[in-house]
Amino acid sequence: MKKSSSILVNKNTITSIAIGGFDGMHIAHQELFKNLDSNGAIVSIESGYANLTPKRYRQEYSIYPIYYYILENIKHLEGDEFIKLIKNEFPNLKKIVVGFDFCFGKNRKYCIEKLKELFDGKVIVIDEIKLENIPVHSRIIRDYIKLGDIKMANKLLGKEYKIYGQQITGQGLGSKSFVPTINLKVDEFLLPNEGVYFTKTILDDREFDSITFLGHRVSTDGSYAVETHIIDEDIKNSNHTTQIKFYEKLRNNKKFDTFEKLKNQILDDIKSAKNYFINIY
Repeated sequence: MKKSSSILVNKNTITSIAIGGFDGMHIAHQELFKNLDSNGAIVSIESGYANLTPKRYRQEYSIYPIYYYILENIKHLEGDEFIKLIKNEFPNLKKIVVGFDFCFGKNRKYCIEKLKELFDGKVIVIDEIKLENIPVHSRIIRDYIKLGDIKMANKLLGKEYKIYGQQITGQGLGSKSFVPTINLKVDEFLLPNEGVYFTKTILDDREFDSITFLGHRVSTDGSYAVETHIIDEDIKNSNHTTQIKFYEKLRNNKKFDTFEKLKNQILDDIKSAKNYFINIY
């Protein structure tokens, strides 16, 4: 899905909202959104810890406008004060959709029953969603990404895990001694554990088959890097923001005794990536 900017809608027209953190915009979150009506909206509570879909990246994964509320600014509110705020913000609100574990207000001491008591409209509660008997929660998805199990993370997300980064100058070894790579500085997103991944790299809305390395350059200068090689395309570094979609981990990071051995491994990795993408098309 193409990234879109924030959708601006008059809050007076909103009749239903889904409330939550929504980091990841994963398949369980999408179940909440299915219960919104045509004048629905998403209320995203910003804890400051979102790193699957940080900040405004969430809008990419929903047709509904997303309104962001900073947790620090509202966590002192008692339950009735929170509902009053919501009703003032959305004066024609008729329905609230939440997950089974939703709690709100000061110290999160108000939960589903209190929400039904305080809100005079309809409250819809979505049961816990499981996939292959695994509960779908952002924290669990983070764990799979940290382990490098991108395939399972993607199943729970309902899409390929994607990061955004700014292109930077690398060591310069790739184009001279190995293969050319685009080097990225990634600040906001959770990075998979060290290793080499089958990926797609998106530049100017064009999507390319690629292979991406994340980790410390243990065979060269030891610095941490995120670098992607676009297969069969001669793409140079630029100032563009780059997106990388992760499909599957190929191998762990490892140290090579010589540049020649490292280069041969890189060429083997590229060959594996070509076969991988041939098979998924």
